[in-house]
Amino acid sequence: MKHRTLALLALAIPFVPCATAQTPSPAAAAQLENEGRLPEAEQAWRAIIAAHPREAGVYASLGVVLSKEAKYQDAAAAYRRALAFDPGLPGIELNLGLAEFKQGHFKQAVGPLTAALKADPASVQAKTLLAMAHYGASQYLQAIPYLRSVVSADPQNQELRWVLAQSCLYTKDYKCALEQFQQITKANPDSAQAHMLAGEALDADRRTGEAVTEFQAAEKIAPAEPNVHFGLGYLQWEQHNYQDASQEFAKELANDPKHAQAMTYLADCDLQQGKRDDAVPLLNKAIQIEPTIALAHIDLGTIEADSGHRDDALRELTTAAKLTPNDVNVHWRLGRLYRAMGNQAQATAEFNKAKNLTQAADDTLMKKLTAPTLKDQGPPSFPAGK
Repeated sequence: MKHRTLALLALAIPFVPCATAQTPSPAAAAQLENEGRLPEAEQAWRAIIAAHPREAGVYASLGVVLSKEAKYQDAAAAYRRALAFDPGLPGIELNLGLAEFKQGHFKQAVGPLTAALKADPASVQAKTLLAMAHYGASQYLQAIPYLRSVVSADPQNQELRWVLAQSCLYTKDYKCALEQFQQITKANPDSAQAHMLAGEALDADRRTGEAVTEFQAAEKIAPAEPNVHFGLGYLQWEQHNYQDASQEFAKELANDPKHAQAMTYLADCDLQQGKRDDAVPLLNKAIQIEPTIALAHIDLGTIEADSGHRDDALRELTTAAKLTPNDVNVHWRLGRLYRAMGNQAQATAEFNKAKNLTQAADDTLMKKLTAPTLKDQGPPSFPAGK
């Protein structure tokens, strides 16, 4: 599930170059920049660089203009040249980190942003950017301390609280995640997404009944919210309430006819209730839309095996085993199939795999939904840095 979280918008700190006697002068280039004549300012700074190729401040000023032109790759290169000539130049590490961040190079942004924060520990901008860079790089554990700090300093910033809550969720710190989601719903009781994410956290914490309550609240607030019916249906499916689950999956498909997971789980509910003829077309359609849903292959393999179509069953179950190699259920079913086919050696191998695995694949609701990425998000607000 793609949740609507929010990425960071920050402003580069402008560098004020030292004046020289060369023409064009830094003052003239700065004036062009101030007037918004960015292409001309860029050319002026490049001309100054040609005359002074070892002046760190000139490269830094060029980087600022390039950033304003959204030429972030070139800006990053200019900032690196500035740092090569003067590693202690104020503000450049922050600008370099921001330029990398703007390109979606989150891992590359971490280094300069860490240096920027070390140089100015009071900079909220550097701290927030660093938190978001770790988050964008899926380094959730590293992001959390910085996120806690900025959220503590600005508790009304619900956008950053979202990011903190999700980081806690993905590091399996469910207590932290639930605390943050409770704060979000307290500030905005009509946030369906907050209820849904709280439900994910509760389900992952094996508190499925409470998770159902959260999804029911979300469904009441926003019945057209993507995945709200799928999530509630999945929780009902986990509790073997197949009839109720079927109704929710059908509602999700009414909202999104191409929701492959809803098709798969609706088909599984049909299969659990003995409605095999209803399940098969749904499973085939789900696989056409999304071939990597292991359960669809498992269910088709089971149906084919029960129908005596062993080669087809073997194809589906081996596909499922490749998709979820640590799922006990897949290897157990493969073992039974190989034994029925008279291949005792393969059967024994699959039964041994099942015996040596301690648990089935992780089937929490959170694993069924898509983690957010910064590229899918809009910019949050935060206090301006120093």
